[in-house]
Amino acid sequence: MEIRSVGVIGAGQMGNGIAHVFALSGYEVLLTDVNQKALDDAIALIDKNLERQVSRGKTTAEEKAAAMGRIRTTLKLADLGPTDLVIEAATERETVKNAIFEDLQPHLAPHTILTSNTSSISITRLAARTDRPERFMGFHFMNPVPVMQLVELIRGIATDEATYQTMLKVVESLGKTAASAEDFPAFIVNRVLIPMINEAVYALYEGVGNVRSIDQSLKLGANHPMGPLELADFIGLDTCLAIMNVLHDGLADTKYRPCPLLTKYVEAGWLGRKTKRGFYDYRGPEPVPTR
Repeated sequence: MEIRSVGVIGAGQMGNGIAHVFALSGYEVLLTDVNQKALDDAIALIDKNLERQVSRGKTTAEEKAAAMGRIRTTLKLADLGPTDLVIEAATERETVKNAIFEDLQPHLAPHTILTSNTSSISITRLAARTDRPERFMGFHFMNPVPVMQLVELIRGIATDEATYQTMLKVVESLGKTAASAEDFPAFIVNRVLIPMINEAVYALYEGVGNVRSIDQSLKLGANHPMGPLELADFIGLDTCLAIMNVLHDGLADTKYRPCPLLTKYVEAGWLGRKTKRGFYDYRGPEPVPTR
């Protein structure tokens, strides 16, 4: 089937980026969230990010204007029902995602494909709670969505071939690259990345190095563009902890035990850039390590 209209659930960091790339690629986008301020902030951010792309010659002013014209917003989840493709990009909590799909289900068109931007939760389990497990997939974008080239496509045990082929074409139409992952905890990227971050937190917890020396070591010693603790702050320490818990619960292996220091930061509400404090303090002109 051909996808022309896309519904995006959640106007946060991931949702607004997903709306941005779909609108710029010619899709009609309907973006929803639970409060109007989140939607207004998302539209303002998309406009700002598109303007940055225009200034860098990545797109034109005309293309930007056309993209902005393709994005509509709504507070009513039911309004997304008639769209060809729904992308859920709400918070990384299974109960929340299940509730969203349950509320949306009575309003869906028969042909609509459901997807989740989850970074770690079982696609098979999410799909089984809907009326269309054969037309349900994991559709995991990397952050920031307009910049990162990869999209992980995850088939649940019931996902049919037609749905998978349709989503492959969608990824191609966005100018991105698809990596197909099996439906096991955290898929590919986060299965490798988040335990590395967790190990960096253990190195900090055990006094092997301080925040700056750990990040500097990986940047200069492994040629990483960003140190693991700096990256954790960018992702959100609550998200890192949630993924580690999914890995630990799903694979029952002690190597995935979340570091107690990571848990402590999350308990303190120091979640990284979004709360202005994490492994670095972002409240001043320059980030300052907190340990």
